[in-house]
Amino acid sequence: MTGASRRSARGRIKSSSFPGGDEGSDSLPYPPSIRRGKGKELVSIGAFKTNLKILIGLIILGIIVIYFVINRLVRHGLLYDESQKPRVITPFPAPKLMDLSMFQGEHKESLYWGTYRPHVYFGVRARTPLSLVAGLMWLGVKDEMYVMRHFCENSDDLSTFGWREHNGRDFGRQELVENDMILETSFVKSKGDSLGYGGDWAVRIDVKNKGLNDDVKRSAHLFFYLADEGGNVLNLGHDNLDFQGSSLLVSGSREDVGDWQIHLKSQNQLETHYSGFKTPHIYNLSDLVQQNLALQARKFGRLQLSDTSEDSSNIYIFQISGRLPFTIDIPFVSGIKGESSNMEKRLTSLTGLPLSDLLKKKRKEFDTKFEECFNLSEKHDSETLGVGKTAIANMLGGIGYFYGQSKIHVPKSTQPESRNDFLLYWPAELYTAVPSRPFFPRGFLWDEGFHQLLIWRWDFRITLDIVGHWLDLLNIDGWIPREQILGAEALSKVPEEFVVQYPSNGNPPTLFLVIRDLIDALRMEKFIASEKDEVLSFLERASVRLDAWFQWFNTSQKGKEIGSYFWHGRDNTTTRELNPKTLSSGLDDYPRASHPSEDERHVDLRCWMYLAADCMHSITELLGKNDKLSKEDYNSTAKLLSNFNLLNQMHYDSDHGAYFDFGNHTEKVKLIWKEVIQENGQLSRQLLRKTFGKPKLQLVPHVGYVSFFPFISRIIPHDSPILEKQLVLLSNRSILWSDYGIVSLAKTSSMYMKRNTEHDAPYWRGPIWMNMNYMILSSLHHYSIVDGPFREKSRAIYTELRSNLIRNVVRNYYETGYIWEQYDQVKGTGKGTRLFTGWSALTLLIMSEDYPIF
Repeated sequence: MTGASRRSARGRIKSSSFPGGDEGSDSLPYPPSIRRGKGKELVSIGAFKTNLKILIGLIILGIIVIYFVINRLVRHGLLYDESQKPRVITPFPAPKLMDLSMFQGEHKESLYWGTYRPHVYFGVRARTPLSLVAGLMWLGVKDEMYVMRHFCENSDDLSTFGWREHNGRDFGRQELVENDMILETSFVKSKGDSLGYGGDWAVRIDVKNKGLNDDVKRSAHLFFYLADEGGNVLNLGHDNLDFQGSSLLVSGSREDVGDWQIHLKSQNQLETHYSGFKTPHIYNLSDLVQQNLALQARKFGRLQLSDTSEDSSNIYIFQISGRLPFTIDIPFVSGIKGESSNMEKRLTSLTGLPLSDLLKKKRKEFDTKFEECFNLSEKHDSETLGVGKTAIANMLGGIGYFYGQSKIHVPKSTQPESRNDFLLYWPAELYTAVPSRPFFPRGFLWDEGFHQLLIWRWDFRITLDIVGHWLDLLNIDGWIPREQILGAEALSKVPEEFVVQYPSNGNPPTLFLVIRDLIDALRMEKFIASEKDEVLSFLERASVRLDAWFQWFNTSQKGKEIGSYFWHGRDNTTTRELNPKTLSSGLDDYPRASHPSEDERHVDLRCWMYLAADCMHSITELLGKNDKLSKEDYNSTAKLLSNFNLLNQMHYDSDHGAYFDFGNHTEKVKLIWKEVIQENGQLSRQLLRKTFGKPKLQLVPHVGYVSFFPFISRIIPHDSPILEKQLVLLSNRSILWSDYGIVSLAKTSSMYMKRNTEHDAPYWRGPIWMNMNYMILSSLHHYSIVDGPFREKSRAIYTELRSNLIRNVVRNYYETGYIWEQYDQVKGTGKGTRLFTGWSALTLLIMSEDYPIF
């Protein structure tokens, strides 16, 4: 019976219940308080009042309950009253960049599907919040035991892994080498005859022996999965237990792509099993698989999935086992209309020989474009070119799509009944490159500007898309959270103490680096007319958000002296850190004033603000803005911050010939062991900070990367003796020079390679970082081509430094299989996290001698 039928049955009454009907009828719908009379019925006034009071009471009670529920949701950051929403979680009131027409239509659809899951060894998803998600796991071997490979881990002992080619749009090929096995994963898209949004795509997985005779047969167990984050039910194919070269794995239907299917094809002898799950979470899939395998192993002594599925499963995992070598093709087709006559044609075009031909074509196109963009073939040998290709491929292959809400710190006093000390940012999406797939697979604001210096030279539309996503995260105050941890999968990779973002803290505004680079490219006519129009359209809408971002820095981070700035967020109460970290600067443990205060002046932030002001002035000039006042404000700020004499008064130390921070500082600080009574009464031994001398306001005498920001910013005149002193410092082997690059902190510094806490190894206190070496090289190149007395010296240092950097990165890559986060200042060996193809990929721009104008 339908809902309407049930309602009409409950409401039906006999005619005798109406006035004039049979008084003896007991089928009346009225309550006993209704009195029957001659031809009419009267309701008791007293009963009516009683019922009315009850009704009013229930309504009032309901309103109270609703009020308290909503109030509690608001207090816990789960719901907000728009009229009372805190400013920190209020979006900036301007049209979004991602609503521009240039990001719609063909552009948006062409980027819909991609390898946008950098945190897993191989994964595919769409740029939509609740996507259909695909991924790969496999059983590896470590210490003679099986281990499940799924999430990229820095601790995994893979010989090498990463993209060998990737064009950022519709193709990528990756190699993963573990012990005696090589997995090669390829991804390719094809619009073709597909009617589904974003088109069709295919995955090819080649599993091969590494260095073993083909007669040595070993088995491999792969686990390919498909999950619907929206909870849509997936339909299992009918022939998954009897694989005969081709089978329909799973099918379903979605609003975005219509009816879809995913198949498995192979010419090899394979065994397949499956397991289906119903869960809203996909970040713990590897745990579910391992539990299922362990249960089967205990029960039946076999390493295979259970061939069972839960009701209404939205996740299916398919185990594919076979003897090496073998190849499998997994095509995805969408927009299926009924019994589609061209289904077999579409599947054929994405499997077997046609797929092989398509992948060869894409690889050739990648090589051709690489040469066109970077023009390296005549400058470097084949090994160096290979590292260059790896750098751009992994940068593009590391682009991810994330959706979720950042956690923003608020004082507990503002939420007296809440146990949380954070509010939730509005739900937002982010399309971004990441610094490192194993360790930092999420968006970092200050890294992103460096990433885009490389990416825009390959595909400027991808850069505009990424920068647009970042600027759309701006809140009403002009602040952007510096680290983006969006969604359950991203959260699962981050220690809890680093999740909450602080709205008082910034990050170097490196997006201005790439924006000014694009402006310079416009002036040099590197774009055709239609491309120029796109960049100008982007800048037109972005300018209001960039202005708000600039104003946030110019007000919230300003110092006490005109033209001075300091990074907020340093802990002035810590007893654990040798020198309180400055995480907001991006340089973490680089030594600043020993005792943080509002009297500080940070020379690097001053130079970032000069870049931002100069860039904003360029934008207003380029767009022909009529607002002369704002144009003059930017220009006057840029002139103030590039005033050489004022800079020297605030930050230059003539004894060292170097630029320093200023603050409340003493060098007489040490970490010493102390016995401390804990809250539970237990006695523990801790490494605590002790100050032996009274700090005073002074320049902070630590030569290092921060000291060279005026040099990087090219504020120093080309004929100034101070320029010569910078060159002397850079080239002095006893201070900063090494055979592998410029070290981050002078070897003569009291903080050189000193631990900041018991567990914090030196990070920016000696090791060599590629982003800062790239910026130093950029300025050395600048001073080597302008007339001046130090031109030749700049050229000599530039040539040797560039050679050292390239040689060391290439050597490490072929010795270890990876490009690294940082490099040892003594031996040049890779350090930190591996597969750090974020700003370390700038090695490619060093190879091509392509530098921004800072």
